[in-house]
Amino acid sequence: MSHLNERSHKNCLNCNAEVHGRFCHVCGQENIEPVETAWHLVSHFFKDITHFDGKFFSTVKYLIFKPGFVSKEYMIGRRTSYLNPVRMYVFTSAIFFLIFFSFSKQNDKALDIQVKGKTLEQIDAMDSTSFDAFSRLINNGKPMTREGFKVYLDTTQQKRGIHFTTSKYASKVAYDSVLQSGKKKHNWLERQLVYKEIEVNEKYKNNQGQILKAFTNNLMHSFPQMLFISLPLFALMLKLLYLRRKEYYYANHAIFSIHLYVFVFIILLVMIGVDEMSELLHWDAGTVMGILLLGILFYEYKAMRYFYEQRRGKTILKFILLNLAMLVIMMILFTIFILLSLMKV
Repeated sequence: MSHLNERSHKNCLNCNAEVHGRFCHVCGQENIEPVETAWHLVSHFFKDITHFDGKFFSTVKYLIFKPGFVSKEYMIGRRTSYLNPVRMYVFTSAIFFLIFFSFSKQNDKALDIQVKGKTLEQIDAMDSTSFDAFSRLINNGKPMTREGFKVYLDTTQQKRGIHFTTSKYASKVAYDSVLQSGKKKHNWLERQLVYKEIEVNEKYKNNQGQILKAFTNNLMHSFPQMLFISLPLFALMLKLLYLRRKEYYYANHAIFSIHLYVFVFIILLVMIGVDEMSELLHWDAGTVMGILLLGILFYEYKAMRYFYEQRRGKTILKFILLNLAMLVIMMILFTIFILLSLMKV
């Protein structure tokens, strides 16, 4: 409730209904003077933040330590004390992907191909004298032309297994001439793939490291969409598994799914922190990571047991079926997004 003065007029400024008391019974707007001071705006801003924080942290506490409890509370109508599930998903996913992408950018340079500590961009920028000295350094004292260096680089990449594209055609015209001669017979899909490889090679000047980096970045930035699409599918699988439980509507399964995804985001944030600490302190975090991943599965089982109130045997069976179904769904989604990422390169 606002601390501003109540209006003497008893008509609602929002819907013009007659107001009896401080709040409109039609739209719920508070019947206060519309003029606000700067101090009121600032104080209202901080109240909204602290109110959100209070609900967020109390919800997270129950979400982590009492699997399925918040979903059950929401289902039976006790909702005021907890943060709205959709808002919670948006907030936690935004925080997770912000941190995830910020750390992933630090590792982008690992995908750059380097020769004797020099990137391909630095090598291309060398003048003739510097390039001659550099080529002698990598070729046992023998100079190389720039074309010779490209052959050397292609050979090195193939030995290291870095070659991302395999097209041997210099241009689409060259490829079309081979098709017309009858030396190669490709169907429509094969032709489109070769055209795409030629286009990518021309765009990145056959720089396999840059091609791999562009593909990886596209794929990583598709993770939010992939998870967002998988969420209603996860709820649908729950609906099918609990089809006989008529009291559970699809919306109830969706709320349960959202809370489970929020928990997964929180654990993934912890895993990012553990990974960074392990690199800083030079210790193996494999055991901790394994425990956290197993913790997600155990949490999912406990949440299903509490929320759906079924016996241990039935819950374990449905837990296994649910995860097998989601494994297949995620593999299909991952394949689709790999193809989409390739098309965006």
